[in-house]
Amino acid sequence: MNRYHRQMILPDIGMRGQRAIHDAHVCIAGCGALGCCSAELLARAGVGKITLIDRDVVEETNLQRQILFTESDATNAIPKAEAAKVRLAKINSETTIEAHVEDLDASNITHLLGSADVLVDGLDNFQSRYLLNDFAVHEGRAYLYGGAVGATGLAMPILPHPEARAQANNAVARWTNSDSTPCLRCLFPEPPSPGSTPTCDTAGVLAPIVMIIASYQVTEAIKILTGNFEQLDRSLLSINLWSNVTHRTNTSNARNETSCPCCALGHFDFLNRQREQVASSFCGRQAVQIWPTQGPVSEVAVDVDLDVLLSQLAPHGDFRTNGHLIHGCFKEERGETDDPIQLLLFANGRAVIGGTSQPARARTVYARYVGM
Repeated sequence: MNRYHRQMILPDIGMRGQRAIHDAHVCIAGCGALGCCSAELLARAGVGKITLIDRDVVEETNLQRQILFTESDATNAIPKAEAAKVRLAKINSETTIEAHVEDLDASNITHLLGSADVLVDGLDNFQSRYLLNDFAVHEGRAYLYGGAVGATGLAMPILPHPEARAQANNAVARWTNSDSTPCLRCLFPEPPSPGSTPTCDTAGVLAPIVMIIASYQVTEAIKILTGNFEQLDRSLLSINLWSNVTHRTNTSNARNETSCPCCALGHFDFLNRQREQVASSFCGRQAVQIWPTQGPVSEVAVDVDLDVLLSQLAPHGDFRTNGHLIHGCFKEERGETDDPIQLLLFANGRAVIGGTSQPARARTVYARYVGM
């Protein structure tokens, strides 16, 4: 415990709080800018187990703000979850790090999030955030909502009804009904329509705002894990670093106990969805994600031999494997802007086809070269 001495002398943490942090399991959904910063802070704080979930790989443009990654990670297209795991293990060898290179959706969320006490939002799209909110309310897990685009960041802690959590005998974080907060859908009943909000790819992002929002999320997580619910922020925090504006929206009375679709009416619309299509475009990015089949992940029995497929792809472009995936560019396949089509193919058959935003085009490339 000596390494946490400066944290433990805070009167609201102490030895008891540090042991609670050590016994905790935190899941970070998304290992981008927010997820990287949150993960490092939580590992340094002494969280006993951290689960990392991310579907993507490290790219050069990530390095400006995603603090766990190196140039080598980008050059070799290492999956973000795996690269973060390696770095975190060097920061705190006492923390158990679990990495999942997966696309979080309704069919795998229960398996991936497991028994996590706290869910930290490092996501880049609203559909996944509303899914995480559904899961948090359904299972009684604490959820730290957060987002950062441009120079602006938003964050809010969410403590759902405690009834579901009370059934978990090994729960580190427990709270009463009076401690609970509104859920995401109390404030925003429906996610914004696609294309209606800026993304990091369309509006850019300032690295310091990421660190401020992640630090806020981690601070609220530590309050929850150590039982300091009276100190929990009861507001939706908004910060614009460039215009020097900070705004708080008091959420103490924002819980909609009669009409919230999620925490009042129990309509878990996002949690009950199955994967609806085999191809989906990435928000703000000229790329399409492809799955080998429709339906729940549990029904997909795909195990790609990366070395065999690499040899088959060799005549068609410049491709490499790093043991986690195959990545490279085709020589003859071109996208809408005449740029080469890129391929990222994971061992479970999931692929990201870059250089096009058209699902039909991406499906054609997938079928032509992968054949599943």
